[in-house]
Amino acid sequence: MKLEIAKFAKYPAPARLLIFLLILVGLWAPFAIPIYAFVKDANLVSIITMVILYTEFIVLARWWGKNVYQQPQILRDYGLQFNRRNGRDLLNGLALGVISLFALFITQGLLGWVIWQKPASSLTFTILEGLIMSLAVGFAEELLFRGWLLDELQRNYSLQISLLVNGLIFAISHYIRPLDVILATWPQIIGLFLLGLTCVWGKLSHQGRLGFPMGFHGGLVWGYYIVRVGNLTKYSGKVPEIITGVNQNPLAGILGLLFLGTIALWISQQTKTKTPETNQ
Repeated sequence: MKLEIAKFAKYPAPARLLIFLLILVGLWAPFAIPIYAFVKDANLVSIITMVILYTEFIVLARWWGKNVYQQPQILRDYGLQFNRRNGRDLLNGLALGVISLFALFITQGLLGWVIWQKPASSLTFTILEGLIMSLAVGFAEELLFRGWLLDELQRNYSLQISLLVNGLIFAISHYIRPLDVILATWPQIIGLFLLGLTCVWGKLSHQGRLGFPMGFHGGLVWGYYIVRVGNLTKYSGKVPEIITGVNQNPLAGILGLLFLGTIALWISQQTKTKTPETNQ
């Protein structure tokens, strides 16, 4: 049986990705279906099912690495390293993400495109809640996309192709919505694609460690959470939302894309040590 599983390593990347995802869904569905059926609180359902999904993903990834690739420490190979250097990368990325997000809104405020409002008394709680949530999002999504997915792609494709495909899959996976919503908010997919590229470059520029992209991704989410949930701004309507962000999403606006594009260019220039390419 183990020898048969090891044959998966010789399959093309799309087949391996499909097999892995089918196994993951098969493990997750028996837990998720009863929760969706009997738990009425939508937020609680989302939290519980996502925790189960990512817990099973980590367990499956370790099993996959050991039995398919004979890599018993594959999470470490993905870049998930619990050491001081990776922790410092995480904090640096977190700071860059949240500062750049606030710099974007401050710029819009100076231009008169948004109006700052008095923060609510619950802002401290919002900041702490947002930090916990953003770190969870950064950890989970970067381990999935810049860890497992990027690793699988690079086993068959060049770094350049893996980079583009990784960014594209990341954007599309966040954009599975009704057609009318897609057409109304289409700039967001460009922002998501650019964010995906930036996080890959962030990993490569830190010798393959995931700390920086986890922090940067989480920092953007944290800053947006503070501004949006904390009701710190409202839009003045002086310019079209295509400039400030469709549906108040800064990644779906021209100014936000310019900010993120500048950061992406800077991080890509820092990329000196790249993950070895493999072509099978």
